[in-house]
Amino acid sequence: MTALTEYQRLECPGIWREAAGAQRREVIVALGDATVVISDSRSERALAHWSLPAVLRLNAGEMPALYAPGDEAGETLEIDEPAMVAALEKVHAIIESRRPRPGRLRMTILGSVLAGVTALGIFWLPGALVDHTAAALPFAKRQEIGVHLLSDLARVSGAPCSSRLGDAALSKLATKLFGRGATQIFVMRDGVADAVHLPGQILVLNRHLVESEDTPEVAAGYLLAERLRAEDADPLVQLLQWAGLRATFRLLTTGELPPDALTGYAEVLLTTPGAPVDDAALLSRFDAAGVGSSAYAYAVDPTGETVLPLIEADPHPAGAAGRGAVLPDEAWVALQGICGD
Repeated sequence: MTALTEYQRLECPGIWREAAGAQRREVIVALGDATVVISDSRSERALAHWSLPAVLRLNAGEMPALYAPGDEAGETLEIDEPAMVAALEKVHAIIESRRPRPGRLRMTILGSVLAGVTALGIFWLPGALVDHTAAALPFAKRQEIGVHLLSDLARVSGAPCSSRLGDAALSKLATKLFGRGATQIFVMRDGVADAVHLPGQILVLNRHLVESEDTPEVAAGYLLAERLRAEDADPLVQLLQWAGLRATFRLLTTGELPPDALTGYAEVLLTTPGAPVDDAALLSRFDAAGVGSSAYAYAVDPTGETVLPLIEADPHPAGAAGRGAVLPDEAWVALQGICGD
């Protein structure tokens, strides 16, 4: 700020009083780029930092020079070193010369600031509020929102299929693919094209992925891909962007969404195509889960042309794993009958 290279790190002794009536003490005064640093003369520990533009001389023309860090401050500093006094005077002269004057420049600056604030409110604040709210929300609340969204999804696609043995098989599949944790998998009768993900580590499959396939590797592949999409783009952020600022602000301040905040989002979720996933990242998930990728690849594209990397780099090719590596036969049979019409 000073633009005075000849005074950079200029130091001198001084007498500092921390407050009116306090004991005076010897200090070292250093002139920095934007501050005056006051340090103990013995320990060299910094005692105070004064902003250069705010430093006020209380006895113009007299020596030793007496300074304060503002109009109403009780704190004072005496300096009798001519070089330091001259440096402070020169700094203030430069600052004063650069201080904006009333007129066109002030109006231009004011207009620019207002335009910047407006742009900030329009373009930055909504996204920042959504991101902050999503990041601050505990997992239990995310899962609660996911369950409510699942209920809205059921309005379109029917209630999730359920049976004692089928639910147990889904639990085994979730543990196989994602480890022991909070991931929940549901099978829907209709509406879901293949798979979708909801906040709170909730994954939803269409029944045809278990009823019409010979191996659980297909359903496993869709689940792994959907989990990867959820990690690439937070589903809660997407939901809040759709719900709007009012709902987001209410969630942040009260921990609850408005009653109608999720209504209609199911249709958006079911009609929005899934984002592409990186083949290498997906293959890594297949490998970690001990699942072959070829069955999933051919389910996505029976010709194999668009999913060739998933076929050629299958970490667990057919014959090396078999369907028992994903689910035991009895669990797979129970899962295939979970919708049991």
